[in-house]
Amino acid sequence: MKKFLLVSLFILGVGFALLNFKGLANKGDYESIVINFREDIPTAVVSEQLETIASQYNKTASLNSIFSVNENVYTLTGDKTLLKALRHSPLKRYVEYVEPNYIYSTLEVPNDPDYSKQWNFRSINVERAWEETKGEGITVAVIDTGVSRVPDLQQTEFVEGYDFVNDRTDASDDNGHGTHVAGTIAQSTNNNYGVAGIAYQAKIMPLKVLSAGGGGNIADIADAIRFAADNGADVINMSLGGGGESQLMKDAIDYAYSKGVVIVAAAGNENRNSSSYPGRYPKVISVAAIDPAGKKSPYSNFGAGVDISAPGGSGDGQIIQETIDPNTGGSVFMGLQGTSMAAPHVAGVAALIKASGVSEPEEVAKILKQSARKIQEDPFNHFGAGHLDAAASVQLALKGQITFRDFFRWLRDSGYLNPRFWIDGGAVALLPKIAMVLGSYLLAWFLRNYLPFSFPLNFGLIFGSSGLFFLQGLYVFDLPQWPFRVMGSSLPELGNIVQGSPLLNPILASVLIPFVLIALLLGHSKLKWFAIGTCLGVASCLAVSAAIDPGLQWITSVEIARTFLGINALLCFGLGALACRGDLKLS
Repeated sequence: MKKFLLVSLFILGVGFALLNFKGLANKGDYESIVINFREDIPTAVVSEQLETIASQYNKTASLNSIFSVNENVYTLTGDKTLLKALRHSPLKRYVEYVEPNYIYSTLEVPNDPDYSKQWNFRSINVERAWEETKGEGITVAVIDTGVSRVPDLQQTEFVEGYDFVNDRTDASDDNGHGTHVAGTIAQSTNNNYGVAGIAYQAKIMPLKVLSAGGGGNIADIADAIRFAADNGADVINMSLGGGGESQLMKDAIDYAYSKGVVIVAAAGNENRNSSSYPGRYPKVISVAAIDPAGKKSPYSNFGAGVDISAPGGSGDGQIIQETIDPNTGGSVFMGLQGTSMAAPHVAGVAALIKASGVSEPEEVAKILKQSARKIQEDPFNHFGAGHLDAAASVQLALKGQITFRDFFRWLRDSGYLNPRFWIDGGAVALLPKIAMVLGSYLLAWFLRNYLPFSFPLNFGLIFGSSGLFFLQGLYVFDLPQWPFRVMGSSLPELGNIVQGSPLLNPILASVLIPFVLIALLLGHSKLKWFAIGTCLGVASCLAVSAAIDPGLQWITSVEIARTFLGINALLCFGLGALACRGDLKLS
């Protein structure tokens, strides 16, 4: 009985996990059903089956389109109940398959009318990043020519800043550069006006250090960096630079970095083989510019100090945001190009990463670089770690985190928010269903984040949890039975076969052998997954044994046996999790 319960739980858990494993079998919405008749079925039989469907279910199936004639593809309106009925009706003898006619849709696209002109946002996959976060709760300091509240920044939240050029609290823009930069980071979005911003739920801290002519000194910039760090900024963007190294600037950067601030700067526009300062400082993320084709923008600096590349525009493919016209003071949608335009893309994505729960600037930089789209041929370091990818950055930032947003989406996609799931079976079934939902979500989360399915992993899971249990009852005349019993047993049960006892051997039914396997195989790229699978399989076997049949050799107390098995189940699971994350170092 224990064996079949174990296998059932294992199959159920993995089944639920796979159904919710991103990229494999996510459930979707549908309002109609597809029926694909076999091509060898005569037309008269197809017509007869369609008439049967109409009479039995009061539904009319019709060809999907004139192009469906040769494939015999028909559709009809229907739900899950009808789908199940059709799949179990005599119709199944005549069809290749009956399946949901899922509804697919575009990813979230803002309603800003000129969003279609922002090629740069699609270039960094920002729409997929928006599925997880839009930067809420993060403050980005824009150290620039100031920021003015143009119409497309009216819904963007601002925090108090400062004008270090004129020594006043009003940090309005008199050049247009800083407002344009702030727009890329957090332009008001989904307001049926203008264009969009990357982290449009983030807050902007305007810090003016450059005059109307675009120039400013190191002392003001250093003061602005410290001001940002002392007043709650999470990210600093500096779309500015020059050729001189400054200890004052470096000290200010180190100070902000020590307070958890991510610092982003432009690489410079001289087409020179080194980044400008402050991008050259080690704790600053220096951003080079790329054009709409993903190539280095002609003006962009490259080489020493460049950490990553992002859209900066070139020629006709410029970066469009709303800013001010310095000649009139009025607002205008303007296309600009430069590494000044590339840097705020990275600052905006850094805000998304921080909003996802990553706080340390070192970790944010690491995520940006690891998730960047790699460029194989880059001998002159035009692109640093590669092209910025907002979606991949956010996904990497969220990896391993259990978030309510992810859990809610999983509940919705799995159909668990449907009241019929909870009502069916009455109140008695409530607790088991809660346990099933939570257990399957946790397993799906674990597999989604840490386990790439492979043959070694699957083999390890089976070896650790159930073995090839169906072989235990196999009898072949004149052949010894012990090989079948061994292959039909899980790792913790091998002692039962050897010693002829129904009780588990504490040595085999523990974390000891999984630990040895991890120690021996962790350095092997493929075999380590067998060791990890064995850890998780043994954890499953020991957990079920602790719950329903806690019998151990040499231990007569049921409670002690249950505690022993439970603790070792947790240790096995933890060992597998650590090995997956690469946090376990054995020498």
